[in-house]
Amino acid sequence: MKRLILTLITFILVTGLCFSQVTIKTVEAFGYKNCIELKNPKVKVILDPNVGGRILSYELGGKNVLYENRELDGKIWEKGMPKFEVSGGRFDIGPEKTAPARESFHNMWNAEITGKNSARLISQIDTVVGVQLIRDFILSDNSSHLRCIQHIKNVSKKVQNYAHWSRTFAKGGGICLVPLNPNSRLPKGYAIYPYNSTYIDYNPPKEDNLRVREGILEMIGTPSQPKFVMDSNAGWLAYNSKDDLLFIKKFKAADNKTYGDVLSNQVSIWYYKEEKCEIEPIGPLETILPEKTVSYTEDWWLMEHKYPENKKINLTEIKTIINTLY
Repeated sequence: MKRLILTLITFILVTGLCFSQVTIKTVEAFGYKNCIELKNPKVKVILDPNVGGRILSYELGGKNVLYENRELDGKIWEKGMPKFEVSGGRFDIGPEKTAPARESFHNMWNAEITGKNSARLISQIDTVVGVQLIRDFILSDNSSHLRCIQHIKNVSKKVQNYAHWSRTFAKGGGICLVPLNPNSRLPKGYAIYPYNSTYIDYNPPKEDNLRVREGILEMIGTPSQPKFVMDSNAGWLAYNSKDDLLFIKKFKAADNKTYGDVLSNQVSIWYYKEEKCEIEPIGPLETILPEKTVSYTEDWWLMEHKYPENKKINLTEIKTIINTLY
């Protein structure tokens, strides 16, 4: 009998057939009904189907790293209404300058619990762009690891060309880290889109709140212009918030793919004053045949990390952390 029990325990440990530490349920949050909460001993995630299929909260130790505008709690966008800037972790499709307007993606989505630690948000079919979006979220049993997969389904009768475009708002005022491409086409490894302008500054002047160390662009405060693009091919971004959280995204980025934005960039950052910072991995431009689907994955982590008062992060430590994450 003892041998049988030991054998069963070993089998459970080896195969992972143990009880999930993730709890998942439907909740009301931020004034919205029918949200889905995924929670493990490390983090809590809240998914909202009411406005655009977004992540409203990615929380560690009671602190949400995502931007919150509590004045918008419960607010619904409906056709014909003026658009409003939503909170939280958004996703979209691009290319930014050429994809048609896609208003239906701001509407109500369907939400499903799909497993012991996973959920899905499903958009309406947008007849203008001819696609439907499906987003899968999978939370690790015992870490902060959240896998976010966006599927772009071509529901039209013609070939479509779109790309994943992440538009995640983090709380503002932190330090944003972007590894620069050592073989960048851009003189400084990044370009700026001046506000309300039709030109791109591909060789911007130096400024106090931008610094490059160890091949990493550090955005340490409000820059002269909010929007930056980078042909960053390292496949990660990091953000140290002022409330001592380190937010990390990992994703695939390659030099041998076609990227659809104007500068064929894999990353965009929109650092807006002390209010919010938009952290944007961009996927390659995909050719999507009728009734076919393409997918893109972002892996997120959240951990405690002291915000440095001198605004000088230990970059060697950050690189070591990045390299340990799968």
